[in-house]
Amino acid sequence: MSVETLTTISPITNEAILTRNGLTAGDIESLPATATKAFESYRRTTLSERQKIVKKALELLKDKQDELAKEITEQMGRPIAYTAKEVTTAVARGEYLLRISEEALSDTDGEAERGFKRYIKKVPVGPVLIIFPWNYPYLTLVNSIVPALLAGNSVILKPSPQTPTTAEQIHQIFSDAGLPEGVIQYFHCGSLIHIETLVRSPQIQLVCFTGSIAGGLAVQNAASDRVAMRVGLELGGKDPAYIRSDVNIKWAAEEIVDGAVFNSGQSCCSVERVYVDEKIHDEFVSAVQDVLKSYKLGDPFDPKTHIGPVVSKRSAETIRSHIKDALDKGAKDATPENESFKSPPAAGNYVAPALLTNVTHDMLVMTEETFGPVIPVMKVKSDREAIKLMNDSQFGLTASIWTKDVAKGNELVDDVEAGTVFVNRCDYPSPDLAWTGWKDSGKGQTLSKFGFDQFVKLKSYHIKDYPK
Repeated sequence: MSVETLTTISPITNEAILTRNGLTAGDIESLPATATKAFESYRRTTLSERQKIVKKALELLKDKQDELAKEITEQMGRPIAYTAKEVTTAVARGEYLLRISEEALSDTDGEAERGFKRYIKKVPVGPVLIIFPWNYPYLTLVNSIVPALLAGNSVILKPSPQTPTTAEQIHQIFSDAGLPEGVIQYFHCGSLIHIETLVRSPQIQLVCFTGSIAGGLAVQNAASDRVAMRVGLELGGKDPAYIRSDVNIKWAAEEIVDGAVFNSGQSCCSVERVYVDEKIHDEFVSAVQDVLKSYKLGDPFDPKTHIGPVVSKRSAETIRSHIKDALDKGAKDATPENESFKSPPAAGNYVAPALLTNVTHDMLVMTEETFGPVIPVMKVKSDREAIKLMNDSQFGLTASIWTKDVAKGNELVDDVEAGTVFVNRCDYPSPDLAWTGWKDSGKGQTLSKFGFDQFVKLKSYHIKDYPK
């Protein structure tokens, strides 16, 4: 039986750099059986034993940061100056989850009563399918794989075809750390049919999906006729920022540019909409222009490069179509002169940052996920108008308010419809806080002590002493 061949196209050169073979339908169907067999043994290990394996794996992951950084840059185009930081941040995030695992997975005692013992135990759910993306492959994978393994589950990994080596590296690292055979498996796949086969398998108990709304809906639909099947979805965002008139404008401009164009804007929590008090609008735009003048677009292997290519030709086309739609509808291109923006390397998928003003919610760039280095800026007259516009979206992942009056900022974010709200910060999933999407940005949660919840099910124990 023939299998699909998956080719990774370099965003830097648009040439093929890797090929991987998919699995046959029969091979796909065997994955849950192997995962179930491994789970039956692994779930009987102690938390202490599992903690030792995860701790060693995180140490090995950190040791390989330079090798992994190079692979990330090659496969998805983020500048080499930043890719090692993804690995070290993933390790730090995993270490936090490791530290809190005993408390997060501990039993809960029932009410004390003479002659009885009652308690609630958290037990692993079983084989878990983790589907994770290319834009931050190690960071997004750590969110799920660490709590899944600490809770005692087996896992099947499905990486993006853009970053196939991520799953391979993680599999080897955990094997070297002493994880029993079969507890982690991975497969390469570009076919939704194979993913649906796994989601419908009665042996798979949970699927964790990070990616687009369309992909998340496909996974959810495939699981819809299984009562016991759990689905965790981390989907897209159209994350807004509101700049109040009392800020240090230069500082706010630097923070917003970083939050909007880091990783070429290819993050679900990138700043994609900026609302600015009309009293400082022009000055803020000027400050953003000054910041953008200092950025370098170019070869991601040049350590001086700030912005590399976007992941694919299709992505570049989407970003440019959003910009064109805005300009056609009356937006103004306020992007400053920058030589690197005019003359990027010819072969890759380079999209220069764009600063747009005079934007409205009639434009795609303010309503649909752009996932690119675009900064649309809209004037507002009041806090109330800003909050109304921030909430005018199908998405609700993160949002930020920038103000000298921190108490007022804290008050305002209470009215913002998003799973994570920031005051004077953006684009930072903190491991001690739940990472959760509102609206079409997802369901379920990762990170924090609540990030363990989807990987366990509750079992109540009611023990009565034998009558004397």
